[in-house]
Amino acid sequence: MAQSSIERQSSLDALRGFALLGILVVNIIAFATPYYGTGVPDPMAQSRVSHAVMAGIALLFEWKFYLLFSFLFGYSFTLQMQSAERDGKAFVPRMLRRLIGLWVLGLLHGVLLFHGDILTTYAVMGAVLLTLRSRAEKALAKLAVGLIVGTATVWAIIGILSVLDVDAARDSKALAQITSALTAFRSTPSGVIAQHVEELKGVWVVTALMQAPTALAMFLMGCIAGRRGLFSASSPTAGTSKLYKQCLIAGACVGLPAAVAYAYGTTRLAGTPWDLLGLSLSLLTAPLLTAAYIGGMQMLFRSRWGQWWLGVLAPAGRMALSNYLMQSLVCSVIFLAYGFRMMGRVSPLDTLLIAFAIFAVQTVISRWWLGRFAYGPVEWLLRAVTH
Repeated sequence: MAQSSIERQSSLDALRGFALLGILVVNIIAFATPYYGTGVPDPMAQSRVSHAVMAGIALLFEWKFYLLFSFLFGYSFTLQMQSAERDGKAFVPRMLRRLIGLWVLGLLHGVLLFHGDILTTYAVMGAVLLTLRSRAEKALAKLAVGLIVGTATVWAIIGILSVLDVDAARDSKALAQITSALTAFRSTPSGVIAQHVEELKGVWVVTALMQAPTALAMFLMGCIAGRRGLFSASSPTAGTSKLYKQCLIAGACVGLPAAVAYAYGTTRLAGTPWDLLGLSLSLLTAPLLTAAYIGGMQMLFRSRWGQWWLGVLAPAGRMALSNYLMQSLVCSVIFLAYGFRMMGRVSPLDTLLIAFAIFAVQTVISRWWLGRFAYGPVEWLLRAVTH
């Protein structure tokens, strides 16, 4: 493999590793506290430091990193399709088997470890992407923009309707659900599974109205980027550097102010209809901040310290599926009845530090594993099913 091709692959893997860190930072909060996303004040997050940590997570992480992961899924989809064409192999049957395997893994993940699973969503939306693979770039771009705008509009309408219809008993109902969930997650392994199944009943609705359409939108944008060889070695270095800088500046200038508004809404106005309006704004602009992250990280990878960052992040990204599931397993042991039952007992700052510690260990393990094996353990399993 040519050196430029190796560097290109490393930058893609490093972006996946970066996305994994962001996903962990968001997901671990849901493991640490049943109050997350309910709008009810969390007793463990009442200090100024806790408020600052939660605001920072909302500002920089929420609704950005799963979009980055989705973009990279779409990009890789195109690379796999091009590879199959070059090798003269049938792409659709192989990809369908891969998506079915991903869906089964996601279902097990959602029931056993984490009800916020994204793998089932990726599997279903991946099947939709499969039907759109031959569409023109312009059509894909229009559909992607339409999905983003449409999703944001739906949540803006929900927010407006919430302003007109305030449920005075909402907090008491939510608190009862939180108490029940906390008891279940701390009880027994079977209690954890039962609670996950209960949580999944509500998650499907949010997934259909929020995660699925936005993930598909980023799949489509990733496909376009893959067709154009955004990270390809054949692209002129000066041109791509300029593009990355433009993504960083433009994305940050538009996406960051909107993220500030969202962070303020979700921390200071949590549980109010204005929280949903802030969410709508974030859904509309988060792809721009994601683009800024892509541009910024690609510029970092080309900097003086680029090789060091590639060496740290790329191995974790190469076995992203294994690491994603391992994150949930470790968090389940720490916070749920599978292990130490720390849910509701850890502050946001300590939770964030745990997330960074988990990821740091994963970077070391990933480097060690890939020094001995070609694929991560779950990647190997999925590859066996696919091929």
